[in-house]
Amino acid sequence: MKIGRRPRQKQVSGDGNRFAVVVSRFNIPVTKKLLDGAIDCLTQHGVRNEDIQIFLCPGAFELPQVAARLCASGKWDAVICLGAVIRGETPHFEYVAAEAARGIQDVALRYSIPVTFGVLTTETVRQARERAGGKRGNKGWDAALASLEMSELFGRLRKGRKSVSKKKHGGDARYR
Repeated sequence: MKIGRRPRQKQVSGDGNRFAVVVSRFNIPVTKKLLDGAIDCLTQHGVRNEDIQIFLCPGAFELPQVAARLCASGKWDAVICLGAVIRGETPHFEYVAAEAARGIQDVALRYSIPVTFGVLTTETVRQARERAGGKRGNKGWDAALASLEMSELFGRLRKGRKSVSKKKHGGDARYR
């Protein structure tokens, strides 16, 4: 396996699950493409359009606040956070990028539902576009796929089922 490549996962289904997608309006030409990728991923994995709701917020800094409210509502099986923080001429980039990441992680750890991170932090607009449907893929799709996989895993954990068969791994007790 190449470093940086995710191992091939089994097909996951989001059928019957509800997803909230929080999108930053700042850098909207980029975040709209992230949103398109996320919606494509969810619908191609069996999530019905009526089970997806989009929430717009001003910027990446506000993503954790909205995600926390959505998680607290208990209405969602997963929350997907999408944004783009592009370096400028001031240190503002570092503060916004770091606090958005920290805040989203704090929300993810506080609630019992998956909260995924689809926030680009790039040096240039070109790099952001490449990661929002360009030659580097679509990180919105990746964040949605992570939410599907985590929703499935959380469901198994709630039911007390193991995530990987020991038989497939020669009885190795590390795989649960």
